[in-house]
Amino acid sequence: MANIFEPNKALKIWSDSGNSEWVWVGQGQDNWATLSSLPLPQEKASISSSRKGLGDNANTNTNTNTNMNKASRKRSRKAAKASSSAADLSPSPSPIVPSPSPAADDSLADPQSSRHKRNRRKKSQRHRDIQLPSANGDVPLSSSSEPPPKWDEVVKVVPSMDAVVKVFCTHTEPNFSLPWQRKRQYSSSSSGFIITGRRVLTNAHSVEHFTQVKLKKRGSDTKYLATVLAIGTECDIAMLTVSDDEFWQDVSPLHFGSLPALQDAVTVVGYPIGGDTISVTSGVVSRIEILSYVHGSTELLGLQIDAAINSGNSGGPAFNDKGQCVGIAFQSLKHEDVENIGYVIPTPVITHFITDYEKSGQYTGFPILGVEWQKMENPDLRKAIGMKPDQKGVRVRRVEPTAPESGCLHPSDIILSFDGVDIANDGTVPFRHGERIGFSYLVSQKYTGQKAVVKVLRDSKVLEFSIKLATHKRLIPAHIKGRPPSYYIVAGFVFTAVSVPYLRSEYGKDYEYDAPVKLLDKHLHAMAQSEDEQLVVVSQVLVADINIGYEDIVNTQVISFNGKPVKNLKSLVQMAEECNEEFLKFDLEYQQIVVLETKSAKAATHDILTTHCIPSAMSDDLKT
Repeated sequence: MANIFEPNKALKIWSDSGNSEWVWVGQGQDNWATLSSLPLPQEKASISSSRKGLGDNANTNTNTNTNMNKASRKRSRKAAKASSSAADLSPSPSPIVPSPSPAADDSLADPQSSRHKRNRRKKSQRHRDIQLPSANGDVPLSSSSEPPPKWDEVVKVVPSMDAVVKVFCTHTEPNFSLPWQRKRQYSSSSSGFIITGRRVLTNAHSVEHFTQVKLKKRGSDTKYLATVLAIGTECDIAMLTVSDDEFWQDVSPLHFGSLPALQDAVTVVGYPIGGDTISVTSGVVSRIEILSYVHGSTELLGLQIDAAINSGNSGGPAFNDKGQCVGIAFQSLKHEDVENIGYVIPTPVITHFITDYEKSGQYTGFPILGVEWQKMENPDLRKAIGMKPDQKGVRVRRVEPTAPESGCLHPSDIILSFDGVDIANDGTVPFRHGERIGFSYLVSQKYTGQKAVVKVLRDSKVLEFSIKLATHKRLIPAHIKGRPPSYYIVAGFVFTAVSVPYLRSEYGKDYEYDAPVKLLDKHLHAMAQSEDEQLVVVSQVLVADINIGYEDIVNTQVISFNGKPVKNLKSLVQMAEECNEEFLKFDLEYQQIVVLETKSAKAATHDILTTHCIPSAMSDDLKT
């Protein structure tokens, strides 16, 4: 061997014919692997090693025998040369290149002779040990009492990137302002990777509102049509497959590793903007905690890394140093005060999504404990509630009326433990050594329909309940899960149900600041009283003679119709269509009312639809 550099540098190998080849050398035993043996000219390797000044572990014992004669020294040199020529390369468990034979010890030179000193230095350089760094970066010293090891060349192991694919998607988003039509289609590209079972994982937002999805393998010029099997909105993961058998040829699926620890190295692979070929960025795990998933509007376990995650990286795998997938890149933090903060979906969330799909044949979601809770860190508060000094937990503020927990949990109950794991006063539970995490992590590890044992303190008594877990029913849903928005039109009034995508469409990405206060209050704090409850609003008024004076009504909630409360959009449609009274009377928030003559209103609806090229007065889901 020759030109042995420090870790993470290049290694140059010569063959007998004098040809050379560069390979890459990493640091640490996990970063080495054997290749086919190449016969190396030992002399060239030794000279080059001396030239670089590395691996200088030659025996320089100065306690020499001054009475040795020239014949003895000559025999010693011949033995060293024979031993060096006989050394070859063979597998070895540690990265050490063959050392010269102890017979090459030049301590036999006469220390009193300057000529002998010069000869000894030349022979020391010529027969100097060539050794590669160990896992901690140190160069191990050879022992004169052990025979030289024999093993193959080594190069750094890089994770296989052939399983990483580029995802091409054509999206056609709903038009919430004009719900009877869709927006102009657009295309996007992102990343994904192949797993077992002829499946591909990517991000849910990469294929949201898809009309067509295509995949392209690394180094291929063919795009394969893909089928979307499941979309996990909350966890931002989607599962795809390809029916063409050619797509699955000559590719090995990725395997998942365990949850990494802090400061563990990660490598993010994908197809971000800035080029067409695959891209690799690296960093370390800087934080592990419950994160806010922007696309899913939920909070689940996540990894924060300092590797760059750019547009197009979404859906790409994050590898550990063993080549195992430990997460999916899905979002990053963009702010003037921060840089290189990316987020990765960890393996517990990924495996939950896959297992959920395999168990039920579809994605059912992540269950929650349908309560709002309060920390119990104040000692006076704990004393007033009746908690003992050794008791810890959190106080229930409200219980979701639609949640299964509403049948057993009450406001002011103290939740002491979940499935046998004690909850601290700040709402955290033990996670790993030296780490704590929010107890919602325990809930998210369950599957929809599973039961959990919850221990509570009520009126100084400890009670246990077996609760069947379910997903969250919000009054204003975070997603419409690919369905077109519902709408109903009468006399130019466009009625629809409010959702987070609707608010974002109407008020932009800063809807939490720009939307009407009452809508935001209901979005953040209101709870649905029944499974089918919706927040119905007048989104706009299509101007016509019949609705003169009502043109300025925009995004105002409908409270009741002809004195009957409006439970959801479908109930409003039924009441309005079946109304035989003289007037249609809509009670809106802020004590506004809208009154229209029934016959005139229904007659004018047809002309308004024709004017605005609207195919129907209501969406298809309201016709049944």
